[in-house]
Amino acid sequence: MSQVDVADLARGVRAGSRQKVARAITLLESSRPDHREQAAELLVSIADATGGSVRVGISGVPGAGKSTFINAMGRRLVERGSRVAVVAVDPTSRRTGGSILGDRTRMADLAASEDAFIRPSPSGSQLGGVARATRESMLVLEAAGYDVVVVETVGVGQNEIAVSEMVDTFLLLTLARAGDQLQGIKRGILELADVIAVNKADGDGAGPARVAARELSGAMRLMMPGPAARRPAVLTCSAQTGDGLDEVWSAVLEHR
Repeated sequence: MSQVDVADLARGVRAGSRQKVARAITLLESSRPDHREQAAELLVSIADATGGSVRVGISGVPGAGKSTFINAMGRRLVERGSRVAVVAVDPTSRRTGGSILGDRTRMADLAASEDAFIRPSPSGSQLGGVARATRESMLVLEAAGYDVVVVETVGVGQNEIAVSEMVDTFLLLTLARAGDQLQGIKRGILELADVIAVNKADGDGAGPARVAARELSGAMRLMMPGPAARRPAVLTCSAQTGDGLDEVWSAVLEHR
């Protein structure tokens, strides 16, 4: 990236310029010392325009359909007048240092909307399922006028909890018959989840999804006993058919 005019970049971000937003996030992701200074200056200059969005972090077991879910939910929100931004964190290869950054292709419908912005972001060496500049990227997107900001994490694991500290609501996507995978992560993520959705609850999967939701609700009561305990809502949905998506979003807003 060439020399940056921070004032011009800040004006463009505030105006909602997609080009300026992309350039601002690239600046935030840069490790050059001069860029780090300019990035800090940029964040200070847009600070008064941040904080107004619904921030949602989404994680899930492998194959849970995070990108498909975000695509379907994002389209629905855009149709209702929202502006939706997605920061999709992709794993970085320890061997080559590269990332596929393919989440955007699985959100093709949402990416085609003028009221949506999708930013694939390599995780680099950052732990916790997010990228180094994820939090700062969210601030830029808020300043650009996106009222819903979604962070899709790398995948699921016990240490993938950093996103829960950056967002208003932490949504965990899971599947029916994913018991073994959930067993390995429940202390790391289930206790932090604000909403749990069993995805792919359609066709032959509808019945097993309902059973899985009941079992998860029971597990929550065991993990968080007592009448005053705050337990996450456990719902079923299908990103393919759209069934249950409204209920999931209502649970996100109710939690917020």
